[in-house]
Parts: sequence; structure tokens; C-alpha cells
Amino acid sequence: MGPTDEELMSAYVAGDARAFEKLFARLAPRVHAFFRRSFRDEGVADDLLQVTFMKVHRARAQYRPDLKLGPWLFAVAARVRVDELRRRFRLPEDADEDVIARADAQPQPDPPLDTDVKDAVRAALDALPESQRTVIHLHRYEGMTFAEIAAVLCSTPGAVKLRAFRGYETLRQRLKGLL
Repeated sequence: MGPTDEELMSAYVAGDARAFEKLFARLAPRVHAFFRRSFRDEGVADDLLQVTFMKVHRARAQYRPDLKLGPWLFAVAARVRVDELRRRFRLPEDADEDVIARADAQPQPDPPLDTDVKDAVRAALDALPESQRTVIHLHRYEGMTFAEIAAVLCSTPGAVKLRAFRGYETLRQRLKGLL
């Protein structure tokens, strides 16, 4: 079966560079997908992936092996995401997820529905506000609970559930009749 993510991270913290290579190969695609879904730009996702793993490298001594690695890693990625959003929206450093969500809450036009369901779902997801896309990505694609997502995004479970509800409801409306 091979070592778990947590075992690889512990080996990396102890100085095993090969453990980091395995960990990066295993987790980088998931983190890249997180950024690609948030920003819809491959180049930005590449850059933010690099920043995230640089921060993981610098903070590796703070990793606690008794906790799951995924939520810890995505907490780092979420902070990188928030920093990028603050920069894009020209918000102060202390702006939290709620302030960012309000800045991003401009209504998006309904995406054209293609006959290809996968493209239609992707287009509907891309049309959501970034804060809703992020919650849905962490919930559906990363399998995180709302409590874990709230911790990762430095928000409350209630706020995360509300974003998820609104995002899923918008997706249901936009994809009605297609799925």
C-alpha cells in the first residue's frame, strides 16, 4: 500500500528529500486543481502551487503528525489563495473570507449549456463566485467536512454551509434539465 501522506510528511520533516518528492507528486495535482478552480487560470495555479509548497517547506517543523495532512496543507493553500484575492481586489491585509466574498459577489451571467455534460458542469462551476467555488471544491473534490473547510478558510461552519448551499442551489438551477 505504501506510506500515508502523514508518514511521508514526518519523513520529510526529519530530512528525507525523497519523501517530499513522493508527497509532492501525490498532492500537487490536488492543490493545483484547487487553485485552477478558484482562479480559472493555469499560470496563476502554477504560481500559487509553488508559493504553497514553499510555505509548506518553511513551516514543515510546525506540522503535527497526529493530524491529517490534507486539511493542514489546504489551510496553507487557502491562505495563499486569500493573499492573492486580497491583492486582486485591493483589500487590506486583515480582510477575511466574508469581506472577500462580498467583493466577489457580482452576479455572473448564466453559462451556455453545451450538450457535453462535463463542459456544462465546468462552465456552471466557473460562473459561481470564487468563494462558492472554493467551498464546493473542498467539499466535493477534496472530501472535506464543512467544519474542516471552515478551519481551512478561517471562517465559521455556518458561513461555509451558507456558501455551499448557495453554490449548490445555483448549480441545480443552471443545470436543471441537463442532469
